[in-house]
Amino acid sequence: MRLTPFRPLHSGPLLGVLYVLLWLLLWPTTQSYWMLPYGLRFGALLLLPMRSWGWLIGAELVASAGMNLRAGLPMGWSGYFLGELPEPLVTAAGLWLLRRLNPHAGANLHNPQETARLLLAAILVVLCTSAVDVGLLRVIHTATAEDALIHLLGKELLGGYLGVLLVVPVMVLLLRAPPDRHAMAGLLLDGLQVMLPAMAILALLSEQASSQPQFARALSLAPVLFFAFRHGWRGAGLAMIVSGLGMTWLDQRLAHEPSAAGYLFLAVAGTGTLMLGSATDALRRSKLRVAEQNTHLAAVNRRLDQLARQLRAAARGNLQADENQRRHLAAELHDELGQNITAIQTHVKLAQARLRQAGLEDIGASINGILAHMRRALHRLLDDLRPAVLDEFGLLRALDEGPIRDLLNAAGISYHTELRGDPRLLDDDTRTTIYRLAQESATNAVKHARASEFRLRLRIGERHGTTLALLDLRDNGIGLPERLPRGGRGLQGMRDRVTSLGGLFRLRPVPHGVHLRVLLRSNIESPVTSRNT
Repeated sequence: MRLTPFRPLHSGPLLGVLYVLLWLLLWPTTQSYWMLPYGLRFGALLLLPMRSWGWLIGAELVASAGMNLRAGLPMGWSGYFLGELPEPLVTAAGLWLLRRLNPHAGANLHNPQETARLLLAAILVVLCTSAVDVGLLRVIHTATAEDALIHLLGKELLGGYLGVLLVVPVMVLLLRAPPDRHAMAGLLLDGLQVMLPAMAILALLSEQASSQPQFARALSLAPVLFFAFRHGWRGAGLAMIVSGLGMTWLDQRLAHEPSAAGYLFLAVAGTGTLMLGSATDALRRSKLRVAEQNTHLAAVNRRLDQLARQLRAAARGNLQADENQRRHLAAELHDELGQNITAIQTHVKLAQARLRQAGLEDIGASINGILAHMRRALHRLLDDLRPAVLDEFGLLRALDEGPIRDLLNAAGISYHTELRGDPRLLDDDTRTTIYRLAQESATNAVKHARASEFRLRLRIGERHGTTLALLDLRDNGIGLPERLPRGGRGLQGMRDRVTSLGGLFRLRPVPHGVHLRVLLRSNIESPVTSRNT
């Protein structure tokens, strides 16, 4: 047989016994503007299971009946039931409606909106119970003056609200949101270091200024504000009840008459500090969530950076593999096809005498023309595959004097260059990419732009220990079409080259022509001085 674990909060009789003991303990503190037992009833009905409400209300009625019997039932049993029974029933009805509308009411006070709603509900429930009590009193004592009834209504309303304000936060702390060990240690330490000295100072000031008790009551708000800022709503609730009990004890010790203004100040100050504590907790949780999100975002950004580096490394590897393949193919074409063309030209030259004797001299000339055309085509193909001028002249001379100028001049396009910096600071991939970009842009200007001018500007320098190359290319042609033609790989290939090196590629809008700006970073950490420029 499996035993069900014993849980005190699920045992109605035990809850009733504990409740009536606490109710009897708080009953002696009741005075004109101070009803802590009402706060205990409100908190118990708010936080404990509804199935235990009968035990709670029954235990309270039995306890109050015992107290009335001890006093001799001054109003009789009818007066007892009319005076004692309606208040807990109206409170239970109001809290039943509150829990139906908001099942999580009182779960915690971390949210300022929830705290405000709970305090507003407390005011409404206290107002209803006070109005019922005053109405029944008017029925029982018909001769009671209107002013006395209004004064009684105000006292019950203020006393009940103060009871809720001081007791309910402590009950929520104990039953729904107990602090962890670290927070409890901080509360106890600050209680010893701040609250006890503050209460001692207040007691001394109250004795020295016994004619001005409200001055000491106002000063009692200082430690409450400290606890609200430091420990949130938990600190505010505990500090309020300690400060309130301390001030009440001082009033009794110094024989001060209870003042409605003083307790009203306590109600307003308690409401403000409890809201302040809830807002402080909400702000701390928000900061914690933001810090957690920032940590998560930082981890995601690190992962994205890592993936971006991996993608750039893969793209750079593909670019290097493509250049190596081009270099290999260019070497094979130069060695095989170029040598074969040279061999054919040599054989044709040797056979020219025989062809002349046979009257076929024109055939030899035609073959030589075809071979010359093939050699020029081969040279263009080799230059596209691997610009030999880049290896022979270096980057700056290749850009200024190489095939790019020949191509543009042959098309009737004026070519202007502005070259600054030392290309030895750049790695081989970056130099090759710069030349390829200039070559592709010049080819586009010749084929598509119908331009009359092409400008190239290259600046190479160091910034913060990193070598940068800024390439600026522009023409004065017709510009780019609104829709790029399908199959066009020129601009996309240029963009891919720049991206693979981790550079920036930007097409700038201009009224006429195309303006391309590219920023590249070299992977060489120290200048290379052994290469030709």
